Amino acid sequence: MEKIKCECGHLNPYGTVLCESCGNPIQEDSSKKQLVNMRYEGTARRSQTYNANVIDKIWNFFSSVKVGVWLIVITLIASAVGTIFPQKMYIPTQAQTNPAAYYEEEYGILGEIYYVLGFHNLYSSWWFVLLLGLIGVSITVASIDRGIPLYRTLKNQRVTKHDNFLKKQRLFTTTKRPEDVDQFIEEVIFRLKEKRYRVRREKGNILAEKGRFSRWGPYVNHVGLIIFLIGSMLRVVPGLYLDTDMWVREGETKAIKGTDQQYYLKHEKFTYEEYDPNEERFSDAINRVGGSVVKNYQSDVVLYKAEEKLPGAKPELTKVKEYPIQVNKPLQFDGYSVYQVDYRNEMSEMSFEFQNKETEKSIGKFSVDLNDPKNEYDLGNGNKVVLNNYYPDFYFDSETNKPSTKTNVPNNPAFIFKMITPETPEGEIAFIGIRQNLEPSGENQYKIAFDGIDTDFITGLTVSRDYTLPIIFIGGIIFMIGVIQGLYWNHRRVWFKLNKDELWIAAHTNKNWHGIKRELQDITDKLHVNPLVDQQEEKK
Repeated sequence: MEKIKCECGHLNPYGTVLCESCGNPIQEDSSKKQLVNMRYEGTARRSQTYNANVIDKIWNFFSSVKVGVWLIVITLIASAVGTIFPQKMYIPTQAQTNPAAYYEEEYGILGEIYYVLGFHNLYSSWWFVLLLGLIGVSITVASIDRGIPLYRTLKNQRVTKHDNFLKKQRLFTTTKRPEDVDQFIEEVIFRLKEKRYRVRREKGNILAEKGRFSRWGPYVNHVGLIIFLIGSMLRVVPGLYLDTDMWVREGETKAIKGTDQQYYLKHEKFTYEEYDPNEERFSDAINRVGGSVVKNYQSDVVLYKAEEKLPGAKPELTKVKEYPIQVNKPLQFDGYSVYQVDYRNEMSEMSFEFQNKETEKSIGKFSVDLNDPKNEYDLGNGNKVVLNNYYPDFYFDSETNKPSTKTNVPNNPAFIFKMITPETPEGEIAFIGIRQNLEPSGENQYKIAFDGIDTDFITGLTVSRDYTLPIIFIGGIIFMIGVIQGLYWNHRRVWFKLNKDELWIAAHTNKNWHGIKRELQDITDKLHVNPLVDQQEEKK
């Protein structure tokens, strides 16, 4: 669109309200007494000027403050809904292998909807990341739409302003032209510099300005917020953010999750300590709690690093260090942190006795490793037990009418054994579980009796690595700098213009009108000129 030429000769972009050079209101009836609109210095904003094609419409949509506010509101509502049920990371470990079933069983149809919509893993869901991205786009477009025209206008502003610009400022006054103009101007400059104004002079006219940097506070604020959002969005990028749980049994060596099998951890020993209730210094506190109070959870571990290996070959491990992991004292290495977060006592081995059902005479004993069971247990003299099926976390599936397992963790182990003896070479079937000993045929000659159980401590660890934290931290600092910059300073300008018989004084600030009134009152009193009048209050 064609540019608009002002009386002063300056060419302004189409849509400009106040001339970028002299401030004369453009396309406005000068006879009207309303004050000039100083918002964004009356500059032409793209979103208020162009609406011809799809790009313009998209730009105008995202430049709207209302759109940005609604995007933030929707994001906050989504975050609130995400707290109704626990996030996936906080549900029981054994349920994390099948979270859909867990949410449906625990919370019914609402839990199922919660899972399907991705609220169970809210901050990594594609639509939540998209919302953050749209907020970032809205902030960027709105900042460019307003910031660039504002910068151009403030940079190009002249000292001498049009009469219509001055007399339509909120603070304005006229006074008699001083007799000794040069001496008066020197005193004006001295008084303004005394108030820390930066003074520019042009043909006897004066523009005094200070605090212009505060106008960029909101834009600095936006830059910090965009960096913060970028850091948050980068958390879904593999390798930049890791927060995962792992369980390691005593004596077990296991690859550390998220390290691409580069590091391994051996759990040497778990220590569980409670405060002694008989100690006088602890007894009162323990009695108030009404139970035992944990003193220490500690996993003594050994960190190994895997050497380069051929595909499919067992890695060679090199010891890196030993470390006692305690709560708030993580193992740290190569940017990773391993925290102590939980523990449990887990069944590790179950012992059985193979007996004659009628006489209860023992034929032999065997033990099943619940984490790595054998397929067959030879008891000698032609007697053996074959493990047909193993269900670590047994439940009966009503849909298939068959036994099944919820997880691979031995929370409720059950077995289907085949008992073979010289008398029963074809074998007899028995179903063995906790407090369960069933015979499908009901005519077995032999049985398997429970003979004991061994347990091991298993430690719950959280493995974390966060390369996005510095980005988020920097964004937060920049955000706060912008808040302080825009909150504690303000942009103040004062214009002095000598006309034929009068001296015109006008002033403007982007906020804190009371402060600039009080400051200029002191200057006008010392200059012995009429005080500035608040024309907005006069209209009221």
